[in-house]
Amino acid sequence: MRYLALATDYDGTIAIDGQMPVEAVAGIARLRKSGRRAILVTGRRLDQLLAVCPQIDLFDYVVAENGALVYAPRTRVETLLGKPPPAEFIERLRSLGVDGVEVGRVIVSTWLPNHIAVLQAIQEMGLEFHVIFNRAAVMVLPAGVNKVTGLDYALRKLVLSFHETVGIGDAENDYSFLERCECAVAVANAVPSIRQLAAFVTQREAGQGVAELIDELIADDLARIEGNSSSTSSQSDCVRMGRQSQSLRMG
Repeated sequence: MRYLALATDYDGTIAIDGQMPVEAVAGIARLRKSGRRAILVTGRRLDQLLAVCPQIDLFDYVVAENGALVYAPRTRVETLLGKPPPAEFIERLRSLGVDGVEVGRVIVSTWLPNHIAVLQAIQEMGLEFHVIFNRAAVMVLPAGVNKVTGLDYALRKLVLSFHETVGIGDAENDYSFLERCECAVAVANAVPSIRQLAAFVTQREAGQGVAELIDELIADDLARIEGNSSSTSSQSDCVRMGRQSQSLRMG
């Protein structure tokens, strides 16, 4: 096998309205049965994810909080890849009128247009944070932490590399990990920057699109892109497709 792992985003990719459709659940089970690994990569907090995804044990690892936390479902071990946000930062956001602030183990998240107040608080306090957008969501993380951070950790625990991984996603915060995967795939409902980055776009949307990808992966190991996939060292065609969308990258 050429591709030994599938890394998939959650909301808008393998999940619809927070739930994995039956096609996606069955697809991940088939993927695992084929001898491949499955890694979930999400911006959600782990507690949120566990509340809505009863099939979490299908995955070898879960990258949560947009790369800041890695969870092993079978052992329930959590690994933080960043420091918790200072309480003073949360207090400052609330004093600036930011409603609905969600605080994870590392991540701080809110919604547009609160990014203006978020940036103000970061600047005032001199914090080394960066802001990542995911459609209408605004996520604040320590500098250098994104989905690549967590996926790299999970792959190393599985003794695998990005060169053996297919990634699939739909939104801006997926760009970083899709760019690193040997092959990037976009679901049909993906934003333009992700569609342009991808080696190909699934015919169906979200979870049904993931199931479509899994079927092709098991059937012929994505033979249609043989000799045309990407790697961080070769920078070949799979990743260079849509390279003009770099200016839209959000982290």
